[in-house]
Amino acid sequence: MILWASVVGGGSSGLACIKSCLDEGLDPVCFESSNDIGGLWRFKENPESDRASIYHSVIINTSKEVMCFSDFPIPAHFPNYMHNSLIMDYFRMYADHFQLTKHVRLNTKVLQVKQRTDFSRSGQWDVETENKEGKREKHIFDAVMICIGHHCIPNLPLHDFPGIDAFTGKYFHSRDYKTPEEWRNKKVIVIGIGNSGGDIAVELSRVTKQLYLSTRRGAWILNRVGDNGLPLDLAFTRLASYLQKILPFSYTCSWFEGRLNKRFDHALYNLKPKHRVFNQHPTLNDELPNRILSGTVQVKPNIRCFKGSTVEFDDGSVVKDVDLVVFATGYRFSYPFLGSHVVSVSDNKASLFKYMFPPELDRPTLAFIGLVQPLGAIMPISELQSRWATRVFKGCAKLPSTAAMLQDIQYKEKAMAQRYVTSSRHTIQVDFVPYMDEIADMIGVRPKILRMLLTEPRLALHVLLGPCTPYQYRLNGPGKWAGARQAIFTQWERVTKPMQTRPDKQKQPEPMSLYRWFFLMSAAGVSLAVYFNKGKLAAVLPDPTAALGNVKGYLMPQS
Repeated sequence: MILWASVVGGGSSGLACIKSCLDEGLDPVCFESSNDIGGLWRFKENPESDRASIYHSVIINTSKEVMCFSDFPIPAHFPNYMHNSLIMDYFRMYADHFQLTKHVRLNTKVLQVKQRTDFSRSGQWDVETENKEGKREKHIFDAVMICIGHHCIPNLPLHDFPGIDAFTGKYFHSRDYKTPEEWRNKKVIVIGIGNSGGDIAVELSRVTKQLYLSTRRGAWILNRVGDNGLPLDLAFTRLASYLQKILPFSYTCSWFEGRLNKRFDHALYNLKPKHRVFNQHPTLNDELPNRILSGTVQVKPNIRCFKGSTVEFDDGSVVKDVDLVVFATGYRFSYPFLGSHVVSVSDNKASLFKYMFPPELDRPTLAFIGLVQPLGAIMPISELQSRWATRVFKGCAKLPSTAAMLQDIQYKEKAMAQRYVTSSRHTIQVDFVPYMDEIADMIGVRPKILRMLLTEPRLALHVLLGPCTPYQYRLNGPGKWAGARQAIFTQWERVTKPMQTRPDKQKQPEPMSLYRWFFLMSAAGVSLAVYFNKGKLAAVLPDPTAALGNVKGYLMPQS
């Protein structure tokens, strides 16, 4: 029997869901409220209600090899960090290659998604939609995938800024910012030092009379460009993730903060926060230190109050004749088309198993895709989530008991509260590699590294020491792709290709030399891990039989 699946939203997560449905033999219908696919990454001069909107110059913070869909590498000649227009080009290539667009109904808004009266038996949903002419339709679906992300409703906390109502300048949320020209020779304040706040502050500072960047806590600033000029996220390897897990939290924070301070001293630049680097989602910005050093950006504390066109900060300093205030204060998410008994959202929190499944539904036929905030790309995460969800819908994968799911949710909420500073952006935070491995385990596609070390050590070293690229989740199990192995072996060629734009007879450095360097770093890390965990080693070493049994689980063929 063919299952009909509704996909709500035609952005990157929605496209991944359509593809996963087709791969598993489901019949998808995607409802997209706007006139095109692409979601967040489609630039529009005039923002649409209840959805994020980007500015003209936006360049993604994740590199192409880490952000691509797992069975469709981004073209080699595309730059490593892509402008939003190139991201849209890639999405269209992906949609055309897998013939996804014929399953998308544009200009169709979802008004309501509710359980059918026989839901406990059928698991089906009634979905009501409305097109641009105002015509309403009702549909019946066997499963629903919500793919509208978490950049839904602009968070504009005006109540925290006394006197803003009488401010004589102009203010708006960062979603309404498009280009800087209008603000040439003006005084501008940007509130918030997340990725959008930092980028907008840098861009405006090139034309404004003075740019002030207001931040309550400060932030640790990461650079897109990592060691040897390679994209930073190519250093997010499996081994690095494992070392971060076993080493003391304070040690990994100190080590990373030391590296960040070598680039520029955060205390000297008035940016150093009280929290540690892994207590908050960090900010990626290559140019902010240069703008501060040149004086075009001044870092200020939180705003105390507005008085006409004058702004007073918490430290007592005052800026007069302010022309514009940009609130880069994030977003809230909600699902008005869903009943609160299905999923309740409060303070940007939703109780979902693995940030996907409502734990107390009679039938697991509803999934939220892309409702996470990773330090890394969302595309491969959404793709893995959609692969798992479609197999759950088909009955090929089972969810744990309700009690087990609730326990997992509570554990994650507690761990997040202990690790991160209190903020609405830290309610759906996940670590990139560990979370993808969690979902991959549910599908049965996590790379079997120990087995690979015996059968194909070259591939194993690429998977273990190289960047954790999405192709790794197509090497085995359901959805295995014959091109995954080759994609891993050629990923460095696609990294270097767009930078080799002039003939040069000098031999280019081989990426494998990075592995040799990383071996040394890894050995040091393992030594430290052994030292800090030496008290736990006694529990393992006296019983080598138990350890061997664990290894056999990786080495023995799986039925």
